[in-house]
Amino acid sequence: MADSLADGMTRVAYVPAISNNAAPTTTELNAGILLQSVITADGLEGFEATTADVDTTALDSTFDTLTIGRDSFSGTTLRFKKQTGTDTVYDTLVRGVTGYIVIRRDVSSSTSWASSQKVEVYPVICGQAKFLKPEPNSVRKYEVPTKINAAPTLRATIA
Repeated sequence: MADSLADGMTRVAYVPAISNNAAPTTTELNAGILLQSVITADGLEGFEATTADVDTTALDSTFDTLTIGRDSFSGTTLRFKKQTGTDTVYDTLVRGVTGYIVIRRDVSSSTSWASSQKVEVYPVICGQAKFLKPEPNSVRKYEVPTKINAAPTLRATIA
């Protein structure tokens, strides 16, 4: 068994419409905008699930017990490199826009979408873009908060 590398192995897209979150089609995914080339290396922020604890300890217990509660995501944000000239991503992901952030991991980002590939599908509504302060030796950057507005499908399979 070998380690799974991260570099160059993540594809991210904004997709305006998906009819079945568990089985997005290649046609739906190809209608989206690929984002991985304009997202900063650390710019896929908050797309990690957290599961809350539910205390199930009884009054007569001598040991604290727990079960799983609600899953949630916190601070889901995309950090982008601002583009000169026409910036399709900046012009598309404006406040109030809804759609899906689709993430495919462990396959080269240059590989086209294909049936049977595993993806994560996050229904989102975009917040207001925020320009980040200028830094020396850096590109101009901005963030778009992506509020997950329905339960995501974390183990979807492309139809």
